[in-house]
Amino acid sequence: MSDVPAGIALAPVSEWLEANVAGLRGPFTFARIAGGHSNITYRGEDASGSAFVLRRPPLGEVLATAHDMAREHRVISAFVPTPVPVPETLGLCEDPAVNGAPFYVMSYVEGTVLHDATIAGVAFPGGPERYALGMHVAEVLADLHGADPDEIGLGDLGRREDYVGRQLRRWKKQWDAHHQREIPDMDFVFERLVGSIPEQRHSTVVHGDYRLGNMLATPAGRIAGVLDWELCTLGDPLADLGYLLNTWSSADEPGVEGVGDSPTAIGGFPSRDELTESYATATGYDVEGIEWYRAFQYWRLAAIVEGVYARYVLGAMPSVPDDLEELGARVFALAAMARVLVD
Repeated sequence: MSDVPAGIALAPVSEWLEANVAGLRGPFTFARIAGGHSNITYRGEDASGSAFVLRRPPLGEVLATAHDMAREHRVISAFVPTPVPVPETLGLCEDPAVNGAPFYVMSYVEGTVLHDATIAGVAFPGGPERYALGMHVAEVLADLHGADPDEIGLGDLGRREDYVGRQLRRWKKQWDAHHQREIPDMDFVFERLVGSIPEQRHSTVVHGDYRLGNMLATPAGRIAGVLDWELCTLGDPLADLGYLLNTWSSADEPGVEGVGDSPTAIGGFPSRDELTESYATATGYDVEGIEWYRAFQYWRLAAIVEGVYARYVLGAMPSVPDDLEELGARVFALAAMARVLVD
């Protein structure tokens, strides 16, 4: 059928849904939820109009250790009984014969993803709700890091020690293997970071991509769901805080981060200092030295984005996005911001 989006084999997926997800009955319709260049998310509806979400890996060639649907499904399931807001997981299909790749299904949660300042301005025309949302973002991050990995069944998700050291080595290897351009700032920043790794004082679940663009926000200024757990592991919680702060532009510095049009650049949100203080109060963690983690996260994100850019340039993806040139330029901007912080 022409109206079935790429990545959905309608007949076998429909058969699997009816057999494995209680209450769903065909015929089913699917629409791709826009956003991102990685795992693909679809909104589905059954014959009664009940909505659900199906998530699968990207089309085309993917890294061998990336896009693990079973792992992502497991992580979200573990957080369902915690204060961290996540969708309810409904089913996991690990047989690639059904849809060409594993996928999982979860509940559909109402909310707005704040990809940029324009969307934030429409969704939150008033300042009080923006400020409340920002404070809830800090609260949810503290709850995430307050969850004991052993108690929620994620104690074996990954190694707990030397998190940033392992991340530096991993993404340097990916950078060396896949980068398409020479960017001297990447090598310079890597050497500075490797020579000054802070002591890891805590070990928690780390989201890996914690930002407003991966959350569902409600009009009341609350986070209804934290999404996109594909980079989640165990490690240093301050890495998540550093990453969040990099995406948190103030009204007088729109675009300075090089990570796109930050939703908080519209103004009315808590400042970086307020966000950091709220998180530190809730967790009891010492957040001195957070600038090192911000530099690390700019560098790491540059390596990740270059990998995505490389897949498009090398023809490993089925189509080239309109923003490919912007995506490529973003790597230079991120590397430059990392250098500013390490300098």
